Amino acid sequence: MQRKSSAFMHHKNESQSMPEYAKIPIYTEIDSNTKRIRLDLGESDDVVIRMVCYEHTEKAAAAIIYVDGMSDSAIINQYLTDVLIGNMRGINLRNNETNDGPALLARELLIGIGSIQTVTEFGSLYKSLLSGEAIIVLDGSDFAYCADIRQWKGREIGESSNQTSIRGPRESFNETLRTNTALVRRKIKDPRLWLETYAIGSVTQTDVTMMYINGVAKPSVIEMTRSRLQSIEIDSILDSGYIEELIEDGKYSLFPTVYNTELPDNVAAQLLEGKVAILVDGTPNALLVPTQMITFFQSPEDYYQRSVYASLLRLLRFIGFFISLLFPSLYIAITTFHRDMLPAPLLISLAAQREGVPFPAFVEATIMEVTFEILREAGLRMPKATGQAVSVVGTLVIGQAAVEAGIVSAAMVIVVAVTAISTFTIPAYSMSIPIRILRFLFMIVAASFGLLGIFMAIFVLLLHLCALRSFGEPYLSPISPYREIEMQDSLLRMPRWLMFRRSETAVGRGKERLRKHG
Repeated sequence: MQRKSSAFMHHKNESQSMPEYAKIPIYTEIDSNTKRIRLDLGESDDVVIRMVCYEHTEKAAAAIIYVDGMSDSAIINQYLTDVLIGNMRGINLRNNETNDGPALLARELLIGIGSIQTVTEFGSLYKSLLSGEAIIVLDGSDFAYCADIRQWKGREIGESSNQTSIRGPRESFNETLRTNTALVRRKIKDPRLWLETYAIGSVTQTDVTMMYINGVAKPSVIEMTRSRLQSIEIDSILDSGYIEELIEDGKYSLFPTVYNTELPDNVAAQLLEGKVAILVDGTPNALLVPTQMITFFQSPEDYYQRSVYASLLRLLRFIGFFISLLFPSLYIAITTFHRDMLPAPLLISLAAQREGVPFPAFVEATIMEVTFEILREAGLRMPKATGQAVSVVGTLVIGQAAVEAGIVSAAMVIVVAVTAISTFTIPAYSMSIPIRILRFLFMIVAASFGLLGIFMAIFVLLLHLCALRSFGEPYLSPISPYREIEMQDSLLRMPRWLMFRRSETAVGRGKERLRKHG
């Protein structure tokens, strides 16, 4: 519970969130610097400090400091130490008084290592050190060099288990930030693809990168994203979900206003549409803003096959959306208040099935829905080898046993099963969660007011969706407000040769030809 409480501890006073060592300048004496580092890091045994002395003396000329397991120890052993020792030979103490030693050392390091930065304060030094960089502290210099030789074990690039694809690229993001940005750059080889990286979290100092295509993304969206990221004051960022919750619109809305994905091709495609991507170090999920509700029903696979197939599959997803949202409530309303709407043979069959069932339709549906949700959650949390089997076998056994016991009718089992299956037709898991919650609310109004209650609930839901915004963009766009340009890739996907203009979320709408996802 400590991790949860610290994650949402916001700071209003800069003095409370700023460590005492953040603005302390680096000392000119190596012993003072190493002593300070050992003290601030609590004598941690994974922090390695290697001293390099002047020739024929025991006085330290330089020190290499790195975190074992995060830096490439082979480079440190084979290159950095040799360079430092080689530079210190022939430099005696009297020559070092003229500061020739550090100057010569700096030149050698800049030749041998590509990425070198200079820091003058302990706050910046600790950020680089704990990010995996090697720190070189020089005798008589009030600055330190940071060599980017980070290396740690990470998950290999593989296929996403959450967003499967039959046709198209199979690679997905992993937990390494630079690997993820490289995957996007492989697909967009354009100098206008700009990156901005921020360290967010006063304790974790997590790297968060904002990516966008300059000249395509709206400046207002870029500035709003930058402003919201820079205004975050929090102790820790351990996943992109922290960022999503802190920057999203509609804080109390059930619907997600930030899109997340593990697929680099999906990120590249939406960057080309004028979106802004947010990648967080340590998580494979990238965030995309602004987003519309229609985006959650689109799959990257739609653009890798013919438009006719993609359009039919997209229509199936919308049908699945309405079934998963309304099917149980419609069954409850019709069987409770509007039996005359059913054909006589079907009404007789339903009445025969419900004979002996002790509960009304609403209680019957609630029992089955809650049972299916428990089975679904249990299948997700259990080990993969047994989780799927438990969810499938449990559903079949419990459903059949409930019918035979007379607790629920066979028709209700069919309704709940079709509803649960329809939920999986939505490509984005984050959109299925609000549907599962709203399903229970629709069941309540259906049991109370029948079809009239369902229509009233739909009207209220549409009002909420029309008022919802995502980084200044309407959530129901392009349907409301109606945008003819974007309708070519909304409910249906038009052939690629007809999609010739950018959406209105991009800057150059109507001026540049758009070749989506390619």
